[in-house]
Amino acid sequence: MLTPVRTDALLPLAASPLAWLAPLLEAATPRAVALATAEAMRTLPGCRGVRVLWALDDADSAWSEPAQPIDSDDIAADLDLAREALDTDMPRLVAGHRTRLAIPLRRSGAAVLMELEPRQSPQAMLELAADRLQVADQRLRSALEIAELHGTMARLEHSELVQRALFAISDLAGSNLAEPDLLKGIHAIVGTLMYAENCFIVRLDAQNDLIRFLYFVDVEDEVPSDEPLSRREGTLTWYLLRDGKPLRGSDAQLRRQVSGPLRSIGTDSFDWLGVPMVRDGVVEGAIVVQSYQPGIVYSAADQALLEFVGSHILTALERKRTQDDLERSVRQRTLELAEANLGLHQEIIERERAQRLQAALFQIAQLATADIDEEAFYRSIHEVVGELTNARNFFIALLSSDRASLEYPYAVDDSGEDFATRPVAHGLSEYVLRHGQSLLRTEEVRELAARGEVDLYTVGALAECWLGVPLIFGGEAVGLVAVQSYDPSVLYGPADQELLGFVASQIANSLHRRRTARVQQEAFAQLEERVQARTHELRQEIGERERIQERLKHEVMHDTLTGLPNRGYLRSRLNHVLARLGHEPQRKCALLYLDVDRFKVINDSLGHLAGDEVLKEVAVRLQACVREPDLVARLSGDEFVILLEDVDGPATAIKVAQRVLDLLDRPLQVAGKVLAVSGSVGIAVADARYGLADELVRDADTALYRAKSLGRKCFVLFDASLQREAIDVLALEGELRDALEHDQFEPYFQPILRLASDELVGYEALLRWNHPTRGVLGPPEFLQVAEDCGVIEAIDWRMFELSCERAARLDRVDTYLTINVSPRHLRHADFDTRLIDMLARTGLSPTRLLIEITEGSLLDDPECMRATLARLQAAGIGAALDDFGTGYSSLSYLHSFPMKKLKIDRSFVVALGSQGEENHTSVVAAILALAGALGLGVVAEGIETQQQRDALAALGCEYGQGFLLGRPAPMAHWLGRDA
Repeated sequence: MLTPVRTDALLPLAASPLAWLAPLLEAATPRAVALATAEAMRTLPGCRGVRVLWALDDADSAWSEPAQPIDSDDIAADLDLAREALDTDMPRLVAGHRTRLAIPLRRSGAAVLMELEPRQSPQAMLELAADRLQVADQRLRSALEIAELHGTMARLEHSELVQRALFAISDLAGSNLAEPDLLKGIHAIVGTLMYAENCFIVRLDAQNDLIRFLYFVDVEDEVPSDEPLSRREGTLTWYLLRDGKPLRGSDAQLRRQVSGPLRSIGTDSFDWLGVPMVRDGVVEGAIVVQSYQPGIVYSAADQALLEFVGSHILTALERKRTQDDLERSVRQRTLELAEANLGLHQEIIERERAQRLQAALFQIAQLATADIDEEAFYRSIHEVVGELTNARNFFIALLSSDRASLEYPYAVDDSGEDFATRPVAHGLSEYVLRHGQSLLRTEEVRELAARGEVDLYTVGALAECWLGVPLIFGGEAVGLVAVQSYDPSVLYGPADQELLGFVASQIANSLHRRRTARVQQEAFAQLEERVQARTHELRQEIGERERIQERLKHEVMHDTLTGLPNRGYLRSRLNHVLARLGHEPQRKCALLYLDVDRFKVINDSLGHLAGDEVLKEVAVRLQACVREPDLVARLSGDEFVILLEDVDGPATAIKVAQRVLDLLDRPLQVAGKVLAVSGSVGIAVADARYGLADELVRDADTALYRAKSLGRKCFVLFDASLQREAIDVLALEGELRDALEHDQFEPYFQPILRLASDELVGYEALLRWNHPTRGVLGPPEFLQVAEDCGVIEAIDWRMFELSCERAARLDRVDTYLTINVSPRHLRHADFDTRLIDMLARTGLSPTRLLIEITEGSLLDDPECMRATLARLQAAGIGAALDDFGTGYSSLSYLHSFPMKKLKIDRSFVVALGSQGEENHTSVVAAILALAGALGLGVVAEGIETQQQRDALAALGCEYGQGFLLGRPAPMAHWLGRDA
């Protein structure tokens, strides 16, 4: 279920750029706000399209921005989805080939319709868009209220235009113009209210059944003549005069409106509007306007306006006829002329009064938007009303928002009565609010009190005449305006009541506009306060974020275990120091690269937690060896670096290195055990020749490597020789890869003989490299580099395959082949499978192959080693324990692992046949006895003299190999000898 977004209360904005906010705040119209909202929402990730809909009560009056819908073929569905979201006040989601999300905006009554990317979460989108939606809701509501005010002003201006038109018609009616000129003037006035280029006015003479065209102007047709009404039967004019109902629309629409068949006379119009002129329920004529231009049509408002104007035109025509009659009668009857003049004088008075009324209404309308306070506003209204009637005693009363009390924002009264706010009771003001306009004399007030309509106590001082008119807005009384007279000579009449009624309606509108403007101003002020408050919050959030970023930056640039700077921090610091050396060539710095000796043993034996404690203690001790601004950093694992930013020369760095080694040599208690921790240090001293941090780290690492190779627990200073060696190693790595690519490695075979008879029983395959420039190289010259650069396994497998291929060519199938297998191969779970597959490819029988492994290999995961050897034994491949006697020499290994042979290390064989051989002879004899007891064959390695061979034979050793019996050589050599 989607969580609704609160847009009626400010929420904390997302910490994101506010580029979308400025267009929203600058937009002034609903369309501009909607467009800015759409643009703001469109920038959100996961939004494919967006549209803002408002005024959704009617599909024809609904507004949309952008104007083109998201899917123009499904506009009805979009409107329904938006209305559903507004009705339920919850976001609505429609999933399908398009994911559409409708979000209601509570304050403005609008809805935002979004099309989401297929994988976009609707709830995530609601949370991401919350800040934009709340601001958009407030801004759209404000824009709609302003637009409504503009509409009200437009309607008022239109009303004023109509009033002016009516006054103009009234003026024409009172002029001395002839009837054609009068009607022409009326036509011009109608033309200011609507399109009236084609217009005619007809008068019906019912007694003579005659239709008279009083006025006719048309761009297409000629002026018709007066004729009997029957001759016009079935025409639009005939239906107007007969049915007395207005007709409006195109030809097709008109045919549906008339009560019978329609007959056309003259040129067909594009749109036609005609209204009957009715007096006392009797049709006395009609006025018609029509358009021949496509696109110009008449609305219902035009129809209502023309009906209103039509009645006044009829009055004007009647006035004109009366005036004409009076003018004809004045020559006959002077008395009648005098009476007519009196009537005209009265009409002039009324006209002037109407003009004053119009001016007063206009002044009140202007006051609604004037930049004055409330007191000045009410005082100005009082002055305007005083120009129309006696308003010496005047007050305005307004109902409170809960309609429980009456407030008197303005009151002027000779009686001295206190017009304070009071609860709604039974005063004259309440009587007006209940019954509408009231014109009351003192006696009438007493009668109302007698009937219980009013309370004289609430009424207060009784006036001789009291006139009150309600202020009505939106069909509801919101207050009243009243005048009263305490002078018996000043009384109000119906004319004053009518005048005050006109004024009251304008006052109500003006009050509403001022209230709306005040509310809007307060809303803007509140919005400004909230924006300022939110800005302050954002600044605090930004400050907090900057603090978090600083903390994160510290965490990113420091080791979490020891708290020391890490590799990234060191690199940055080194680059800074080296840059300074470039500007100050006389200065030097030094980098000490330290590795904790045998740290893996600590981890493996005591556990990683204990290892972590060792590293933290090492970090503490290293920091005690330096001063500011020198730096101690942890690179990885058990590798640390000390940066000495300013040294005189190597001597300073050597002193620090020795101090480090001394501190590390102190006993360290971890996990209940006392450990002796040592370290190896590589030192590189840098001057202006160094440009990159990696170069200095590389040289210090090279020196560290040399220190570890010298036996650990020492330091080595990097010099030119180490650099050359590093370069040589790098070159050798490249040559090794070339050797693999060009197949330069070759197996050499050393024979294994039966010592008693010199019978050949097998060969051991040994690795040789046919270097293109240095000749044949043995393993000691490249094996360590091959292991360091990661190509040793590829070399081994190539050697395994070549050895097996060539051994398979031997004619003697009673010989076997031994290959040396390092522990790294045995760690692979698929080693046995891969080896068996290789034998199948090369054609060598598994029973002819022995793998030689060292005692150290068996220490790595013994269970895994035992299982691997068992699978190889099951396939026919045997195993020989190489260099026996130099390692752990554990009987449990010999007993539990499936071994076939033992190979006595050459260090025991060398001493045989020489002085002081007794110990070695005893060891060899013991090994032979042990092997015999376990049923294992024994091969002695490194036999180089006849004395050694004789001694081994005397001890009962059955097999041997060495330079005396045969030097390693390519297989071609042994094939030739066998042949």
